Amino acid sequence: MRVPSYRRRVVDDELDQLFSVLAALAIDGPKGVGKTSTALERAATVFELDSPAVVEVLRADPSRLTAAHHPIVIDEWQRFPPAWDLVRRSVDRSNGPGQFILTGSASPKSPETHSGAARIVPVRMRPLTLPERGVDTPSVSLSVLLAGGRPPIDGSTTVSLEQYVDEILGSGFPGMRHASGRARRGIIDGYLQLVVDRDFPDAAGRQVRNPSALRRWMAAYAAATSTTAAYDTIRDAASHRQETPAKTTTQAYRDTLERMWILDPVPAWVPSRSHLSRLNEQSKHQLCDPAFAAALVRANASTLLSGSAGDIALPRDGTFLGALFESLAALDLRVFAQHAEARVFHLRTKAGEHEVDFIVERPDGSIVAVEVKLSATVDDAHVAQLRWLSGQIGTQLIDSIVLTTGRNAYRRPDGVAVVPLALLGP
Repeated sequence: MRVPSYRRRVVDDELDQLFSVLAALAIDGPKGVGKTSTALERAATVFELDSPAVVEVLRADPSRLTAAHHPIVIDEWQRFPPAWDLVRRSVDRSNGPGQFILTGSASPKSPETHSGAARIVPVRMRPLTLPERGVDTPSVSLSVLLAGGRPPIDGSTTVSLEQYVDEILGSGFPGMRHASGRARRGIIDGYLQLVVDRDFPDAAGRQVRNPSALRRWMAAYAAATSTTAAYDTIRDAASHRQETPAKTTTQAYRDTLERMWILDPVPAWVPSRSHLSRLNEQSKHQLCDPAFAAALVRANASTLLSGSAGDIALPRDGTFLGALFESLAALDLRVFAQHAEARVFHLRTKAGEHEVDFIVERPDGSIVAVEVKLSATVDDAHVAQLRWLSGQIGTQLIDSIVLTTGRNAYRRPDGVAVVPLALLGP
């Protein structure tokens, strides 16, 4: 069921490799990120479970879900939770490749759903990266950097700081990119309103609805973008001039938003092969799309480019534009790292005297260290933390790069790669 206008995503390569061997995949990610379109490229039969009529038929005869012509796409499977176990049991009976793709906008919230381990393999889908948006043609491959050898770095781009701001505000959700200005802001705000205007469980498991409180909490979380701000700090910012809610109350909000893939924190790097110690183990806060963070704090191109922080009730170092640029870099790095079977972390010592924005780790523990700078040029101060890390872990560090807003990609005499974000690719 191919869509004529479909443009391949980075994740398509991973899906092709896995689906040629495995019986069932689950494409996870926030609603509207493009999971259905990607799944349909591989479908012979589709069950759209966000349709009440389809769910009603399946409740009457669940066997229909697995008896159709393969490959079968089960879209928004969490609307009919028995779908997961039906697929699992079908794979138990016959585990030939290319049978099922499940797409979901929420991870299971109940242990009643079987894990699907070794039967249904999850694949994460995130918003569009800069190359997928057609911003520029990459000249530097993260996969090649991860292979080691410190390859030559070159390439140039005409992408300006203003264009990066446009991409931050424009969103990586395919359905939001056709609009601009007020229309785009309305689409993003409508999406966020649908997120908060829903029932959430309280500490006792009761369903409660408090859109204004959840919106404030999300805005505080957005204000903490690219920081490791403590949970209590975020909660205090969310309760600005109002009574601070109990942690058990807001924990339900956070858990649900993580299940919906709206929150996408970057975990801390805890290395096993080095003598590094006294590292901060708190995750770095990120939303799934920097456009959401900007919208939640009411930041626009004018305020970002003027250095204003927008409507932020949380102290931070540096500009909010710098934080959002790092968030945009995080999105690209995580998509490209997944393509290379690597993982992305951040590093920060407990006292905060040393930090590296991102650590991209291969399965064998070797890493590429990444700093992100809202700057068109790079000087010695910008690479100081990369040099420190090299002195700490030696050959475990196979490459170091600084992602910038500049025009040219090159290697410095000290070996650090300088790469405009628009030129980085998988």
